Amino acid sequence: MIINYRPYIVRDPAICAGEPVVKGTRVTVRTILASLAEGMSVAQIVEDFPTLDESAVRAVIAFAAVSAEEDLPIPPAPSLA
Repeated sequence: MIINYRPYIVRDPAICAGEPVVKGTRVTVRTILASLAEGMSVAQIVEDFPTLDESAVRAVIAFAAVSAEEDLPIPPAPSLA
C-alpha cells in the first residue's frame, strides 16, 4: 500500500515557481529525491531539513512512485492475428 501523500505535497505558483514542495515548507520534492539518490538516509534528511519529519519524506517517495507510474508508457496490446 502506498502512503497517502496528498496531505504532504502541494504546488503553489507563489512557492518555488510551482514546483511540488512539502506543505508548509519551501523544501522541494526534487531536493529530497536528490538527497536520497546521493545516499542520504531518511534520518539524515530530517536532520538537514528540520521542518520535515519522517512521514513527510516517505510521502515524497510515494509521490515520486505515483508520478513515475503515471509517466510510464502503456505497452500496446498483443495482436491475436
